[in-house]
Parts: sequence; C-alpha cells; structure tokens
Amino acid sequence: MEPLTSSTLESLFNHGSRWLANLRRAKSARKRESVKALRQVILAARETAVYIRKLNDSDERDHDIERHLSLLWTEPGFCLEDLELKKLAKRCQIKGKHWADPGHYERSNIWQGKCWWN
Repeated sequence: MEPLTSSTLESLFNHGSRWLANLRRAKSARKRESVKALRQVILAARETAVYIRKLNDSDERDHDIERHLSLLWTEPGFCLEDLELKKLAKRCQIKGKHWADPGHYERSNIWQGKCWWN
C-alpha cells in the first residue's frame, strides 16, 4: 500500500495554494464552495495521516477506517470537480479509490506512472 507521502502531500498543497490564490478573484458563492472543499481536503489528509501512523505502529489494517477514508477523499473530489478544479479533484478521487481498494493501484502500478500526476 502506498502511504500518503510528503511528495503527495506537497503536490496536494501546491495545487491547493494555486487554488487559494485564484480565490481572490472569485465571486462570493465560489469562494464559499472552494473553502468548503479545501476544508474537506485538509480533514481527509489529517485523518489519513493519523491512520497511517496507526498502521506504522501496529501493522493492522482496519477496513472500517479505510472505508471512511475512501469517502473522506471522494467527497471533496466531487466538490472540486464541480468547481472545475480537475487536477486536484482527480487526486482526491485517486486517494478515495486507493482506500476503497488499496491493492488496485499497486496492481496497476499507477503510483509510479504518469496517471497519478496528470
């Protein structure tokens, strides 16, 4: 299983930073939706970090937590897609799919391929 690494977090935060910079020019409703989606991404990243720490300490997987993480990452992906922030949305969707079926991307080698970064 590919953990949430500093490089994947850095990528998420880089896209988030550019997104926040564009918020200054956005209308009020878009700003509210963007802030909501950003909060969802931050919450998903934090809960994922806690679970990864637990995995590293105990090496025991918890399917209920992984199901929860899958939903936490998928929801902001939908919100970001609605905001037409496709790259960040895709990354959230990939994280959601990963937690729904951690072996899926290992089998397809997407973590090493260009699909993760496009």
